[in-house]
Amino acid sequence: MSSTSASLRTGLLRRLAAVGRCQLAGLLGLRVAVVGAGVVGALLLLPVGLGLRLLPPAAAGLRRCGDRARRWAERWSGVRVSAPDPLPRAAGARAVLADAGFWRDLSWAWLEPVVGGLLVAVPPSLVVYGLFGAVVQPFVWRLLDDGNWYAFVPVHSTGLMLAAAVLGCGFTAAGLFLAPPVLRLHARWGRRLLAAPPLAELRRRVGELTDHRTEALEGRAAELRRIERDLHDGAQARLVALGMRLDSATRLLEEDPPAARAALLEVRELSGRALEDLRGLVRGIQPPVLVDRGLGDAVRSLALDSFLDVEVEVRMAGRLPAAVESAAYFAVNELLANAARHSGARRVHVLLAHGDTDAGGPRLRVTVSDDGRGGADPSRGTGLRGVRGRLATFDGTVALHSPRGGPTHVTLEIPCASSLPKTSSC
Repeated sequence: MSSTSASLRTGLLRRLAAVGRCQLAGLLGLRVAVVGAGVVGALLLLPVGLGLRLLPPAAAGLRRCGDRARRWAERWSGVRVSAPDPLPRAAGARAVLADAGFWRDLSWAWLEPVVGGLLVAVPPSLVVYGLFGAVVQPFVWRLLDDGNWYAFVPVHSTGLMLAAAVLGCGFTAAGLFLAPPVLRLHARWGRRLLAAPPLAELRRRVGELTDHRTEALEGRAAELRRIERDLHDGAQARLVALGMRLDSATRLLEEDPPAARAALLEVRELSGRALEDLRGLVRGIQPPVLVDRGLGDAVRSLALDSFLDVEVEVRMAGRLPAAVESAAYFAVNELLANAARHSGARRVHVLLAHGDTDAGGPRLRVTVSDDGRGGADPSRGTGLRGVRGRLATFDGTVALHSPRGGPTHVTLEIPCASSLPKTSSC
């Protein structure tokens, strides 16, 4: 019962927060309308020369509004909106007019107050109007004349007052229920207008993929050096000692059989240690359960090894490319380690799903959620940055939602196709 009430309380708080965020988005729409009007005024004043001075600061103010809307869309709804290239610090009117992102910001400034503003106004309006009917109307209806109406209910008797109160509760519940989906819809609407122009996004992606390829090559070279060092200092050294002990045992076979037997026993112990070294080395490169049984069972093995209560849900019909499975496996391993070390979590839910998404094409989506205290910040550690770097090699993305007080949700997406036959039990 206590867990159910806690879940209901968490859900109610989340919906109340969504209503407040809708209100903030509406206020931002009003600010955008004012800033957009200033930009249009600067454009109209260009022929007389005054607009040449007014346009750059007005465009910079509009860009700041757009950047705030992009941040809110990703933080509140998990909708990533790519930002255009930043305006030059000393950009003149010509540079602003030649910037494609400026014109997209301006079109958003004209449409957001009308379309987006009306959209996010629905949940707060329903909640406020509902609270008036449920909380205020029962105390003021006697003071009002016979023309007092609440929605379609003429409130002039106790029974009709109660009907209006019930209707007000319904309006309030509808506003709370609609707030999260409306917020997501508003974020998707903003993405259509605020996303970077296609050519700029393509140039940026080419640059990012080039950087990630360089990092991947450097990382692979470092990994090969590590493997070479581990082989040289570990297994190779044991194999050399094993050969020397075998040679010594061979010489002692006829002269001192008991000593030869003792040497052979030592050889057996050395061979076991060498085998353990090799197994540890191979496990660090690619876990055997991942190779043999696939990503689902490999993540389940991580859950069994974790001291947290980890629930794994798998919605995949087959195997994925080996490189993608490896990247996802080590990313989940890092996220589980972060949950255990930093968040104070007790329960973790891992969802592995593969299929088509609204981003286009088949994707592997990994969601790791914990009930910890939240407040995760990629800038304070290398774990999440390492996960981002690992997935960026495949053009994958990492979305983090970790408000203070929790919970924490991390969503990983990797574009990939399921091409291998199913061998896992998931």
